[in-house]
Amino acid sequence: MTPGVLVSGLALGVGVGMLASWWWARTPTLAARVAPHLRPATGWAWEGSPTRSNGGPLVRVFRGLLRDGARFTERWGTPSVDLAARLRRTGGGLTVEQFRAEQVMWGVFGLIAGLVLSLVLSTRGASPISLTIMTAAFAVACGAAREFVLSRTLARRESRILAELPSVADMLALAVSAGESALGALERVSRSTSGALSEELRRTLGEVRAGRPLAEAMHGLAEGTGVAALSRFAGGVAVAIERGTPLVDVLHAQAIDVREASRRRLIEEGGKREIAMMVPVIFLILPVTVVFAVFPGIVAIRIGT
Repeated sequence: MTPGVLVSGLALGVGVGMLASWWWARTPTLAARVAPHLRPATGWAWEGSPTRSNGGPLVRVFRGLLRDGARFTERWGTPSVDLAARLRRTGGGLTVEQFRAEQVMWGVFGLIAGLVLSLVLSTRGASPISLTIMTAAFAVACGAAREFVLSRTLARRESRILAELPSVADMLALAVSAGESALGALERVSRSTSGALSEELRRTLGEVRAGRPLAEAMHGLAEGTGVAALSRFAGGVAVAIERGTPLVDVLHAQAIDVREASRRRLIEEGGKREIAMMVPVIFLILPVTVVFAVFPGIVAIRIGT
């Protein structure tokens, strides 16, 4: 018996024992069966009474796997407070529990892909230890990919907000200078525009209609966004409303500041793209040019000798 087969058999035995012990440990106790009838269900969205037959025992097994996997990602992943703030800034309506569940599902898909690839490579004599490590790496990478997708979605939304902010600031300044109040100008602009920033304004107006003061709602908008220009704009409007400063002058100054920030962002982006363009020039075009310039001379020298 080779060492690889011995290690594989030992790992299989340990895995079967862990699954059996996990299955017996998840057998609902009397307290767990009675608790859902005595208090409202709290916690994860897929938690419920263990005695309910919502699709049979297979559904309960997967529900438990999702819950345990989500708690594992909560322990080792992004803290729930930071994750909730990022999800709120994306405007997608996902809760922390739903995002954790999606992360677990992505990890499961990565695990399945790693197992399939391991089975293919095992027929070619690959090491069982390396295949196990590769399968685990696939699962972890796919779980982390969901976090990367969230970061990319958040970055795209914040870039859209930053692109829409100068126009919205000018429209608010024009509406206030035409005689509208701050609340009326916000309502008019949010109705006549569409986009990520309009969604944020409509959410802020919803808080105002629910009874929150406008200045406090604007402070909440300034604190809840990751765009520095929008934070300065909302904070300036909130301070002007609280102190009674003429709002037209404040909005015009904020609009000028937003346009200057957009111009600086474009200049910085252009500088980054210019540096990025040097990579293909140095590593692709320049070596080919050198080869074409030097190679004929080398061939001529060889022919002459």
